[in-house]
Amino acid sequence: MTLRHVVTWKLASEDVAERGAQAAEVARRLNALHGVVPQLLSVSAGANTLYPDANWDVTLIADVESVEALEQYQVHPAHEEVAGYIRTVVASRVAVDFEV
Repeated sequence: MTLRHVVTWKLASEDVAERGAQAAEVARRLNALHGVVPQLLSVSAGANTLYPDANWDVTLIADVESVEALEQYQVHPAHEEVAGYIRTVVASRVAVDFEV
């Protein structure tokens, strides 16, 4: 079984340019986890490019082999470092995990 982990964040800044820069940094840090966190089969993160007043700011799509792999990814030190940065800029988070 492969799980797809999808997370989307709305960032806290009201300044569109600042939010865009922060979203790009979140995406850069998440994409850098590829090859570092062994549980990640694939990872793709990107900052929103259209309609910044309506759309959420950044999304992660990551595939892992199992629930256990997802849980190991979440506590991996490299992921925890990225999550620490995200917590400093985020207002809201939504997530869904489903089998692919």
